[in-house]
Amino acid sequence: MTDLNRTCLYDLHLETGAKMVPFAGYEMPVQYPMGVMGEHTHTRTKAGLFDVSHMGQVILRGPDAAAQLETLVPVNIQGLAEGRQRYALFTNDQGGILDDLMVANRGDHLFVVVNAACKAADIAHMQAHLTGVEPITDRALIALQGPDAETALARLVPGVTDMRFMDVATLDWDGTALWISRSGYTGEDGFEISVPDTRAERLCRALLEMDEVMPIGLGARDSLRLEAGLCLYGHDITTDTTPSEGNLNWAIQKIRRTGGAREGGFPGAERILKDLADGPSRLRVGLLPQTRAPMREGTPLFASADGDAPIGAITSGGFGPSVGAPISMGYVPVALSEIGTKLFGEVRGKRLPVTVAPLPFRPSTYRK
Repeated sequence: MTDLNRTCLYDLHLETGAKMVPFAGYEMPVQYPMGVMGEHTHTRTKAGLFDVSHMGQVILRGPDAAAQLETLVPVNIQGLAEGRQRYALFTNDQGGILDDLMVANRGDHLFVVVNAACKAADIAHMQAHLTGVEPITDRALIALQGPDAETALARLVPGVTDMRFMDVATLDWDGTALWISRSGYTGEDGFEISVPDTRAERLCRALLEMDEVMPIGLGARDSLRLEAGLCLYGHDITTDTTPSEGNLNWAIQKIRRTGGAREGGFPGAERILKDLADGPSRLRVGLLPQTRAPMREGTPLFASADGDAPIGAITSGGFGPSVGAPISMGYVPVALSEIGTKLFGEVRGKRLPVTVAPLPFRPSTYRK
């Protein structure tokens, strides 16, 4: 792993017994001694601490920053209130998804967080089309997730108790400005915290000293987000999927849709607005395998036990510890997307039953 980058928390990961693996150009912890199942359950019942410093952090400055960003995303950025955050999508001219991202209005600028695997491409995309683009290279990003996240973080930063889901705030911790959002990627209540590199390890140690908090790796992060029905870019959504196909219509506000005051004006608008009006031909759905065998990414789906041609495929799958059963997401034709529809997935040459299920697999616990 000699050519891989390391976050500023690399030494702390080794000290806490992490197993390191390559991920999106970084050496990242996949699990700690507690193991993936234990880490998953701990996050669901107490509080888990994640290093997500490999993700891209970018500031967009200028009086027209929101209007400019709207030329790249089918989302209402100009209407985003100060101190609030919103999910967004970069789209291409064909209506496909280049990446999903979070956008926060921090008063005199926008703060954008993009996926690690797309970081370089996303920053180049913004620099090519926007002004006032400032990539941040001196801050770590950590996430504290779970029902005890507020209790733990409030010991260090009391002001977080006033925050609601998707609020953002700059709060002081020991003389350091923390950029905090009440959000995450687990389906649990929690926070994402941007902290200067030079202070990140100290903050993490202060949190890990608390009984409620344990370090969590990429393995549990994946099972947590899968139970929450959240997309992983490059798998569940790609340049070949439109927002409607990805079941992400909720992310496109009325003002950017046909008939809205700022209709269109983003890449792929013709295809995306057509999908919104007419419906897509396929849809991302939840899937519950009916045997104990997990159906993982790439598993072909069939309409019958002896059908010839696949009608879709699994894009994410594994065991859901909180569900107590295998869970998957994938794409199927709209005609076969109704909850309860029985399909078949081919695992090691055998057609096994799988049922279309509602998402998320486990209700979210966000603090509204």
